[in-house]
Amino acid sequence: MDIVRNDDGTLTVPVEPARTHDDEESETEEAAPAAPTTRTLHPGEGGFDEALAEWDAQQNPDREPVVSTASGRDEAMSVVHAVANDPDGDVSAAVAGLNDPEASGEALRHVLVGGAPSVEAFAAEVAEAEGGEPLPAHEATKVIGEILAELD
Repeated sequence: MDIVRNDDGTLTVPVEPARTHDDEESETEEAAPAAPTTRTLHPGEGGFDEALAEWDAQQNPDREPVVSTASGRDEAMSVVHAVANDPDGDVSAAVAGLNDPEASGEALRHVLVGGAPSVEAFAAEVAEAEGGEPLPAHEATKVIGEILAELD
């Protein structure tokens, strides 16, 4: 089962059910395996950054490992700042203004692969470069997810 990115920015991830032992079941009789269940993760919740990186990898499984370039990172910071401060939340307009969408996407994927500490550091870097207060990590992760969804 794949990870599903929902319209509200949450992720639905598969969760294997816990194995249980039923004492009433005979040792020779095997229980049918239970179907995997799902869990919805919200930005900022434990495991969300990792699940978002995995979701992104699912979108293009043949993609080479992510590499962040200086120009891609600069544009990524700019577009994250633009999307985070746009009251209309128009991600497509912000993404359309990118000179090198591929490099920006790679830079954002590189941030996600680093997990929560990487997202927090990136949010601080965005605030320093673009002005304003750093986004909380869960908000930065949500914005990054919206941008990557638009890029794909």
